[in-house]
Amino acid sequence: MSEAETLFATLRQSSGDDVVAMLERMVRDAPDHALNKINALELAAKEGIGEEEVIAGLLNAVGLGIFEMSWNVMCPSCAGVISANKSLKTLDREQYHCAFCAAGYETTLDNLVEVTFTVSPRVRKIAAHSPDELPAAEYYRQIFWSSAIDLPADLEKLLREVTLEGIDLPPGERAILSLRLPEGTLIVFDPVTHMAQFLEVRGEETSERQNLSMIFKNVQVPVETLAFRPGPLRLALENRTDRRVLPAVWIANQALDGLLKRRKPILNAKRLLTNQTFRDIYRTDTLAIGQRLKILSLTFLFSDLKGSTALYDRVGDLVAFDLVNEHFRLLQEIIASERGAVVKTIGDAVMATFETPDRAIAAAIRMREAMSDLGAERAHQSLHLKMGIHEGSCLAVTLNDQQDYFGQTVNIASRVQGLAASRSIVVTEPVVENAQASALLENSGLKPMLRRVALSGIAGEMSVYEIP
Repeated sequence: MSEAETLFATLRQSSGDDVVAMLERMVRDAPDHALNKINALELAAKEGIGEEEVIAGLLNAVGLGIFEMSWNVMCPSCAGVISANKSLKTLDREQYHCAFCAAGYETTLDNLVEVTFTVSPRVRKIAAHSPDELPAAEYYRQIFWSSAIDLPADLEKLLREVTLEGIDLPPGERAILSLRLPEGTLIVFDPVTHMAQFLEVRGEETSERQNLSMIFKNVQVPVETLAFRPGPLRLALENRTDRRVLPAVWIANQALDGLLKRRKPILNAKRLLTNQTFRDIYRTDTLAIGQRLKILSLTFLFSDLKGSTALYDRVGDLVAFDLVNEHFRLLQEIIASERGAVVKTIGDAVMATFETPDRAIAAAIRMREAMSDLGAERAHQSLHLKMGIHEGSCLAVTLNDQQDYFGQTVNIASRVQGLAASRSIVVTEPVVENAQASALLENSGLKPMLRRVALSGIAGEMSVYEIP
């Protein structure tokens, strides 16, 4: 049995047969580019397998060394990868800058960071493992652009429509390109060093030769815009890096605009942090100590088992312990099935996160019913949950040696849970105002009841809603 066969046999112990068969088939038969920067959501849709199953399978495969995971900071405008990282720990800037778009973006985990998967060279060697040997079009497809852009099969043909001139320049080499500048906006760009120069070509055409020099280094420099007239240009290029560079003169036309607008859903960092399989595998190795990464919108659910102290007193420690453990098992199962993750448990309480408010409400409704069923099954009708849900911005941090969250959103969610009576779910205004959450409640026949409350440590009163 080969090493790959042994690894996939091991993978079957933690992942579904459909997912393992799919990944094994891909590693054996798929073209090289299909095994690089795998978009988990696109793969799930293509294969007709649930997204969570595919994500869990890929994560387990990474743990076995079959695939490698990359956290790519991507430009929201052009979908180019600004920074590729093997771990979240190396995201150390408050802002990332895209030279191609001449724009900067605050570092957030919502839509700026994609997570992709590439086959490990120990399992199969592919062209992307040697990026300096890729042709220019394939370098853009497999290295520069993220999995968020829907590239055509014949990318080389499309690139010819948006490229005035280009060259493959080895390390230490110089080159001179002679070209004629058309009127409009041009971008001299290298996807390897991410160096760019904008040219605004305006006015009457000139017959005099114009000159421009660019030196490619391993240090990023500010992007400038230079004025030229239509006509001849002598473009001098020098590569002072230890890698080949691929400078090209891009034309900012409709074809380029159309290319950059071709988008597809991605697995972003926020969603992966709320995935239970990810938390189980990487519980203590996600963020560096002191690292703080911003999330613009995350939904928190806090639950607490009402009357657990009296339960211990009434049925005894052993029976109560089994009930509480079964309660934790059921809650984690429901939370994971609604694309959430348990962050931690505190006594009989649970703190969980969800990508969106509707997922949290769906989980809360199911959790409430599950506790009623468990109470009836075990003849303990007093098993009731008090739950609170709030959505907002927060910081992803490391606390007590595990990935956690910090901020006022977390505080409010915890305090809102304290307002809940037996079997009630209390949510905040941002939660009920979410379109998907509102539709879910309406379809479930649940009418939230408004209350104005004061929360400890929160200035003024705020609106909360009780879901009966």
